[in-house]
Amino acid sequence: MDLMTLALPQEPAGGIAGWAADLVDTLGGPGAGLAIALENLFPPLPSEVILPLTGFAAGQGVISLASALFWTTLGSVVGAAALYWIGVLFGRERMHALWSKLPLVKASDLERTEAWFAKHGTKAVLLGRMVPIFRSLISVPAGVERMRLPVFLSLTALGSLVWNSVLVLAGYWLGDQWDAVETYVGLLSKAVLVLAVGAVAVYVAVRVRSRKGPGSAAEARHRRIR
Repeated sequence: MDLMTLALPQEPAGGIAGWAADLVDTLGGPGAGLAIALENLFPPLPSEVILPLTGFAAGQGVISLASALFWTTLGSVVGAAALYWIGVLFGRERMHALWSKLPLVKASDLERTEAWFAKHGTKAVLLGRMVPIFRSLISVPAGVERMRLPVFLSLTALGSLVWNSVLVLAGYWLGDQWDAVETYVGLLSKAVLVLAVGAVAVYVAVRVRSRKGPGSAAEARHRRIR
């Protein structure tokens, strides 16, 4: 059975979906795992395309559903582990050195962030694996903070299994309409990105105002009164 012909009549062979389909068609479950491992390392590769496509392939008998879930979850863990070790190698000292060069931030801000991650890191990793955009990025601070590797891998596997199962099963049940998943997850990704940008903008605004200090605020009010 030719997955490229069956699954993707509307996709160009050179597109991401065509590339992922070719991997699954050639390597089976391990091909899907490889695609997802690369997606973790290079977030522009969309899991909302690769995972539903893998589910559709399972629905057509190209691979089994169990194989699709196992290999995509394994690929997620492998990709996340690579990012974790990047965080470990980057280290806290380099992170503090980089942080000190950034405008509008203080060393105490990073220290509070570290304390928050030390307290809530398990929830951050588990839930982060189910949030578009952040599902890959969360592995780096886990490495920087030296979260215990068995804990990190367990949380990553569990969170990835939930995320992967939702998208793989969606593709499995939707059949040749599998690509509809991309639209809905894409909207969720945009909403998350907007919230993140908004949070950063508020943070920067607060830092700018705090740098001006109460004296500057008083002067501004005085100028408005005059």
